[in-house]
Amino acid sequence: MSATIRIAIASIFVGALVLGIKTLAWWLTGSVALLADALESTVNVATAIAALIAIRIAARPADASHPYGHHKAEFFSAVLEGVMIIVAALLILREAYTGFLAPRAMDLPIEGLLVNGAATVINAIWAWVLVRRGRAARSPALVADGKHLFTDVITSAGVALGILLAIVTGWWLLDPLMAALVAVNILWSGFHLVRQSLSGLMDEAVSEDTLAKVRDIISREAGGAVEAHDLRTRHAGQATFIDFHLVVPGETTVFDAHEICDRVEAALKVAVEGAKITIHVEPEHKQKHSGIVVLD
Repeated sequence: MSATIRIAIASIFVGALVLGIKTLAWWLTGSVALLADALESTVNVATAIAALIAIRIAARPADASHPYGHHKAEFFSAVLEGVMIIVAALLILREAYTGFLAPRAMDLPIEGLLVNGAATVINAIWAWVLVRRGRAARSPALVADGKHLFTDVITSAGVALGILLAIVTGWWLLDPLMAALVAVNILWSGFHLVRQSLSGLMDEAVSEDTLAKVRDIISREAGGAVEAHDLRTRHAGQATFIDFHLVVPGETTVFDAHEICDRVEAALKVAVEGAKITIHVEPEHKQKHSGIVVLD
């Protein structure tokens, strides 16, 4: 079992623990804002399960039906997570509206806040672990899960502040108001996550920094060639696909051209983790004079 899958499994158990603690906080207080916080944790558990399934599928090797692998499965998980976040936000808005119509004092508000605070601390620690490990493993599903938990931590802190103000001022309308603010923040988080994941599904190119690194490596390592052009990149889960045309002098043998390609591929795989490289070798008359100039 890979480390990524172990972390995904642990996320399910952590999410269930936090959900239980937040539900207890809501039960102690009857707070609409704490109910909103608990509803968001329900989404956390569901999306952690979806992330685990996606990671297991993405780890499968290429086969006859999927010759390029299953890497994009993680993007589907991240899109699903974003959609579920938006659904949770709409449910919270409904509860907030009910609270606006009939605001009420909370039962045991301090006790509820302490219980909810414990859940927030657990979420903060686990969110940091997920983002750190997800980036190291180049797993969009784990990073998305971690970023969502960070928004959960922020909204939990806002909820706690709102409830404290309600206790001090006696203005219990602050409770549903905080629930509504939580919902708006979650909506924004869900929208951003869906947009980011769709960019991966639409084969968006790698970042400008990574692209510059790829161009520099080709220029330095393709000695013996003339130029490289039609460079294309895309990322899918833990894989980064790089393909380009490499122009070599007409008298270059197949063996020598292959040696050049092997040298470039080796350098790219060191610099870009998970790189999948395709190089199309062309004779000198195919030169475009507009691509990557190979350094002597």
